Amino acid sequence: MFTYPKEEKLKSHTTISELFTTGKSVSKYPLRMVYIPLENKQEDNIPLSIGVSVSKKHFKKAVDRNYFKRLLRESYRLNKHLLLEIIDQPYAIMLFYQTKDRLSFAEVNEKMIKMFEKFKDQLQQKQ
Repeated sequence: MFTYPKEEKLKSHTTISELFTTGKSVSKYPLRMVYIPLENKQEDNIPLSIGVSVSKKHFKKAVDRNYFKRLLRESYRLNKHLLLEIIDQPYAIMLFYQTKDRLSFAEVNEKMIKMFEKFKDQLQQKQ
């Protein structure tokens, strides 16, 4: 259940560019999530494709960027069941860490949960 397999990693350049052009956004400072529904583009029947990003502007050293990307991935891995409960179709999601502040894992995890709740509210309003 608490896994982040290779198939869930967002790697498609076309999907990523579509995320930036037509994606909707949810944020809970300092995290931001951009998402689009996938219309049967994936044959593997994977419900979520996730990518993570940390700004080079905020963290010059790759070591620091990689650390916060690891935090985002781990927080997603532990809380993805919250997303799987509410989605009814596959989604492509990009997670961003958008501050110079160095938050602890507990803080990032708490913000991730709140952001997923906002995403849930946004999906319910759409229906």
